[in-house]
Amino acid sequence: MVEYRIDRRSGVATYLQIVQQTKQALRMGFLEPGDRLPTAREVVEATAINPNTVLKAYRELEREGLVEARRGLGTFVRATLGTGPADSPLRGELADWARRARTAGLDREDVAALFTSVLKEHFEGDDA
Repeated sequence: MVEYRIDRRSGVATYLQIVQQTKQALRMGFLEPGDRLPTAREVVEATAINPNTVLKAYRELEREGLVEARRGLGTFVRATLGTGPADSPLRGELADWARRARTAGLDREDVAALFTSVLKEHFEGDDA
């Protein structure tokens, strides 16, 4: 099951953080069709956010056809986004790179900025 981590300093709306983290879990194969998302109550207890925020995120995921709410049972994954499984050799290479970046003195924000810059350079114009 996915565990949401909310970064209140990111400038990204909380519900969008939940949507993005769910999509990332789908892409990485951590969530698969049939898996149940945590209940709104579970997310609220773990993150101390408003239940309506969780429900808004789940509605957005449902609107996109990725999950479905089953009355009295919970919210379940309908579709996957996975094309690069978590056990991809590229993941290992990226982990090695991240370790080298940290050893070189870069912090999380530095690494994110560098990675985002490279993504823009190589995926300019892609909708992905």
